[in-house]
Order: sequence, then structure tokens, then C-alpha cells
Amino acid sequence: MSRLWRACINTWNGLTFATRSEQAIREELFALLLAVPLSFVIGTTAARRLELVAVVLLLLTVELLNTAIEKLADRLTTDHDPQIGRVKDMGSAAVGVALVIAGMTWLFALGERIGLL
Repeated sequence: MSRLWRACINTWNGLTFATRSEQAIREELFALLLAVPLSFVIGTTAARRLELVAVVLLLLTVELLNTAIEKLADRLTTDHDPQIGRVKDMGSAAVGVALVIAGMTWLFALGERIGLL
């Protein structure tokens, strides 16, 4: 039980630090706050509403991992290192892919709602 409690504390600390230090995290948390009520308007089924919220959570997860990679890379060296730059670019690309997935999911659900699909 104490292990679970420590894990919850670590999770909270990580979210708090990320929220305070990264604009992208704040924006995605705001998107999540919007996604929950909007999923009830756009989602045609309970499963679709869950998917709409889950895809925003996926985006937040990828952004948190990208932030962790960037913070670690910046801690290793402040000098320009091409390999570290490529690693950071890959993390950014992962966020971009997650954004595309989220956007496609929401557009599909919207199309479904308005009867295009």
C-alpha cells in the first residue's frame, strides 16, 4: 500500500512540475478539460466519448514523455550536440503524431455526429 501511495505522490509531483514549467502541458490539460464535456456533445456512443477523452490523454502522455526527454537532455549538456538535437526532434515528432491521431479521431467523431459518415 505504501508503494502505491509513493507512486501517487510521484505522479502528482511530476504533473505539478510539468504544468508549472511547460506551456504545452498547460495547453493540453486545458484541452482535456474541454474534451470531457465536448465528448458528450460530439460522441454518439459511450465508447466514442471514451475514445475522444482517451486520445487527449494519449496526447498528454506523449507530451509528458517528450518533456522528460528534453529536460534530461538539457541536464546532460547545454552545448549544442547534434545527436541530442535529433533525440529532441524525435520526441517532438512523437507529439506531432499524437496530435494527428487526436485530430483525426475528433474529426471522425464530428463527421459521425453530423451525419457525414
